[in-house]
Amino acid sequence: MSPTPDQHRDTAARLPAPVAEVNGLGITASDGRRLLGDISMSLRPGRLVAITGPSGAGKTTLMRALLGQLPPDTAHSAGHLHVLGHDMLDLGERERREIRRTKIAYVGQDPASALNPRLRIRTLLTELNTDRTPTAVRDLLDAVRLPAEPRFASRRPGQLSGGQLRRVALARALSKRPALLLLDEPTAGLDPALRGEITELLRRLTHEHQLAVAFASHDADVVAQLADDVVVLGSDGARGDRLKRPSVTSVAATGREPSGADAGAAGAEGAEGAEGAPVLEVHDLSVTFGRGGEGSQPVLDGVHLSVAQGSAAAVVGASGCGKTTLARTLVGLQRSRSGTVRLDGTALPAAMWRRSREQRRRIQLITQNPLGALNPSRTVGSSVARPLRVHHRTPAASVDRVVEDLLNQVGLPPAFADRYPHELSGGQRQRVAIARALAAGPDILICDEITSALDEATGHAVMDLLQHLREDRSMTLIVISHDLPLVRDRTETVTVLADGRVVESGRTADVFADPRHPATRELCRDFVT
Repeated sequence: MSPTPDQHRDTAARLPAPVAEVNGLGITASDGRRLLGDISMSLRPGRLVAITGPSGAGKTTLMRALLGQLPPDTAHSAGHLHVLGHDMLDLGERERREIRRTKIAYVGQDPASALNPRLRIRTLLTELNTDRTPTAVRDLLDAVRLPAEPRFASRRPGQLSGGQLRRVALARALSKRPALLLLDEPTAGLDPALRGEITELLRRLTHEHQLAVAFASHDADVVAQLADDVVVLGSDGARGDRLKRPSVTSVAATGREPSGADAGAAGAEGAEGAEGAPVLEVHDLSVTFGRGGEGSQPVLDGVHLSVAQGSAAAVVGASGCGKTTLARTLVGLQRSRSGTVRLDGTALPAAMWRRSREQRRRIQLITQNPLGALNPSRTVGSSVARPLRVHHRTPAASVDRVVEDLLNQVGLPPAFADRYPHELSGGQRQRVAIARALAAGPDILICDEITSALDEATGHAVMDLLQHLREDRSMTLIVISHDLPLVRDRTETVTVLADGRVVESGRTADVFADPRHPATRELCRDFVT
């Protein structure tokens, strides 16, 4: 039996008063493009509202509107938006800043961009907190499943993985005890086990602290598990269907029982069985954060890796195991303590600035957080064109045409060449970063969680493009990802890291079918090939 109008009114009456209300909101760009149209929703204490839709649909713009921070060259064109009774789009900047400081917490898609790289984690967690004791820091770290120990609290953002940065940003947001919590892709870049833990943590914190929470997400499983209400945005920023507590069936299944003994530190030469000569070889690579002594932090320890030319190799492992540090070390952004990285048999200098221009060109990294990798003062076209000019890849007269072609390949219209990074969604920025890396014509492309900020269709399109380029140019891919279906379908070999060490490696299908090390079995627990 369907609820009667009286029953609907009774249910509404029992709900707490909204912390934020959006009614018929419209946002337009200065050139007349509609960024959001006819958006309505209520955010109430103790409830979570998911905002979903394809990349570029306006999810981040809606989040920024709730903060009273519309992107430059945009305008409020219709409707109303109130937070705690205040019209956020009509208040003076001083009043908006005070509400944001005391009542609203926001964690964006690129959490590292909001964390001062010079401050230690303990300082970041006490800056906004009235309780600045070591106990408060430990409690916050423990709440987001980070090591609640002095050595970890003494690290700086540059010494953390993408998943760790996201959790530090969440802990920092919680430290101010907000009434409204806004999260943009809160589980992007997290391994499946941690994604489940953070999902459960958000649900518990929402209910225990009676937070009103809005979160943007591409992850259908997370939306299904976490959201009380869902607002779906269309590709043109218009409000789509509004769903009530969706029942989306998880695609995960119970993993098959592994056979064989624990492999331990398997595959001393990395992922075995790849065909062809190795283009990249890593031998006994170790990285330590800090200046030595008691406070030093070992991050990679004796890592071996061998990647064949033209192959697709994956590096997987739990958040914080050293994947991103390995990627940064391969391109020279992170200095190693010992070990060697060889490109076609030639040992590379540890520091990027000591490598030749050709060596830098041949190995390109696409980072997990593109906002920090794109120069905010450069247009998209200028950023993508720069590698073409620096590495003399294209005649000057053809640069604009090649930039247009690269943007088209990653699913962006040519008009985006005139935009700046702050005018793009997180997914759009990621695609610009991919186009820029491809412009250098790399022999090895390292992809660090590059699909985590993209909707499924765009993510598949990007991976299809990389697969085509790999086959066409004999380009080598190193894919760092928590998305095991993507790893299974798109790579030939896999290396598993745990606590900075290689614990298992081999052909992707073999490792997933018969995981031997406990860390691999944990990754594969809810995944079948």
